[in-house]
Amino acid sequence: MPISLFSPDFQAVLDGAVMPSTPAAAAFPSPADWRDQWIYFLMLDRFNNTASPPLHQPFDDPNFSGFQGGKFSGVQSQLGYIRGLGAGAIWLSPVLKNLQFDPGTYHGYGIHDFISAEPRFADNPANADDELRALVDAAHGQGLYVIFDIVLNHTGNVFGYQSGDQTGFHSDPQQVLWRDATGVARADFTNVATIPSPSRDSVVWPSELQKNTFFRRQGNPQQGGDDTIGDFSVLKQMVTVDPSLQSFLIRAYQYVIARYDVDGFRIDTLRYLQGDLPRIFGNSVREFALSIGKKNFFTFGEVLDATAEQDIARFIGRNTSDASELVGVDAALDYPLFNNLKPVVKGFSAPSALVAMFHQRKTIEQDILSSHGDATRYFVTFLDNHDMKERIRFEDPQSPAKYDDQVTLGLACLFSLPGIPCVYYGTEQGLHGHGSDPAVREALWGGPGFNPASKFFVEIQKMAGVRVAQPALRYGRFYFRPVSGDGQHFGVSPFPQGVVAFSRILNDQEVVVVANTSTSTKVDLDVIVEMTLSSAGDGFNILYSNQTSPVAPDAVRNSADGSVTVNEVDGSIGSGPVNVVRVHLRPLEVQILRNK
Repeated sequence: MPISLFSPDFQAVLDGAVMPSTPAAAAFPSPADWRDQWIYFLMLDRFNNTASPPLHQPFDDPNFSGFQGGKFSGVQSQLGYIRGLGAGAIWLSPVLKNLQFDPGTYHGYGIHDFISAEPRFADNPANADDELRALVDAAHGQGLYVIFDIVLNHTGNVFGYQSGDQTGFHSDPQQVLWRDATGVARADFTNVATIPSPSRDSVVWPSELQKNTFFRRQGNPQQGGDDTIGDFSVLKQMVTVDPSLQSFLIRAYQYVIARYDVDGFRIDTLRYLQGDLPRIFGNSVREFALSIGKKNFFTFGEVLDATAEQDIARFIGRNTSDASELVGVDAALDYPLFNNLKPVVKGFSAPSALVAMFHQRKTIEQDILSSHGDATRYFVTFLDNHDMKERIRFEDPQSPAKYDDQVTLGLACLFSLPGIPCVYYGTEQGLHGHGSDPAVREALWGGPGFNPASKFFVEIQKMAGVRVAQPALRYGRFYFRPVSGDGQHFGVSPFPQGVVAFSRILNDQEVVVVANTSTSTKVDLDVIVEMTLSSAGDGFNILYSNQTSPVAPDAVRNSADGSVTVNEVDGSIGSGPVNVVRVHLRPLEVQILRNK
């Protein structure tokens, strides 16, 4: 394995990707459109090991933050299971090498070697690079694309301060003590560039990254100050505004694309990056991928803060208000949707809050989104993940299945709303951890395992099949629909445990989604549908319901001009005419409907 970005071996990998020696050696092609996929996100250490049980029991201990023993081969053995669920892509938690002396980086976000695979995830640690490539190749053989979770903002705990692993904020860089391969912060290792023959299990690699000035060395973020400046606990922040550092990181990750034939990157802590790195990186990675035949390499970033909608607009797509010729990353994790959809699904928030979020998005991102359906490309949507400390499923100790329909209701909305859906591993097996990071990072193979007959697995299969069969759910325009209980007064539900209703329209196809978030009340109500695509007497078919024996909607009915009052989602008021269908929903029932 080369240790320099410019060694002959390193360059040979890049050259071999650009000019493959045989057709079989060519890079795996990108999907024509990522909207045709949905993503299954798994944590490598917590997913599967075919040779042994988890190292720690119970498998879902909310206080355990060590390695459980998941392997590349464990994921490879379950590719058929993931494909059978209906996923089109796998997002892997970080797979590049972390410090071997650190027992707490099972999550992978403490990368110190940006061009090597993590040995602890390999059956044979000396063969980690080849085992990771074998996993990617096997995924491609199953028709699955592979997304790597990557880090640009920080490294692992490669050095300490005079006061220990961490220190409070300092306005100027501090003296640091770089660690040796055993983890000891050495008093004689104050300058990484002068350490004699550093171990491959210490400091930072490739060798071009070994400069003190590439690291901020100011301790943790200042209380009450800019939270993007400073270390992530013991993870050491880099000075990403530095053009040389940017170039080296870009070249390292271009090598990762070539070496492992990966199809996309999820970029950790995107909003922390400085010097326009998100757009420079996105553009450079896209151009390299194009040069090797990956014509639609996918990049999406984590933007998690109180003003996520505004920050997302700064990073994704081509911002037409910006004079720069650079194109940003392709998409962002949709935290604004998560923050609004989950409480609506749980009955804690009114559907009107979800409508308001999308209205704000339309306003903020008007320079990015060129049509009603365009947003589908720019967001990776989710209901839970490894950072949120609570899975979407809540298990009532007195009645374990009591709220299970909330899960399927939420997932049906997720698969139907704009965006590329992402399902967190274990959701399909009913995992329900909450309260801490480890609690939602369970060792799946030590618990429920991989049962394709699980009710959640089966329901997700059905939803995925509907999404495949209905192009409107992937590309269609998107409209919230006012509803009415009396057939005369229409509006968006303004109270918790209300009804969510929206349409996706593509050409002559209208797919209507109606979800009753009440845990106890059956509803019969009218939903407005597109007048130009239906006439009185037409019918809608049920494509999916999370309930057995669902009641079909009534035929389309026309309400004449002046016969109704419609409080539109944009705040205007109309009086008709409108076409409506009357739907019949049990508590926590969701129906996906299609015009006949």
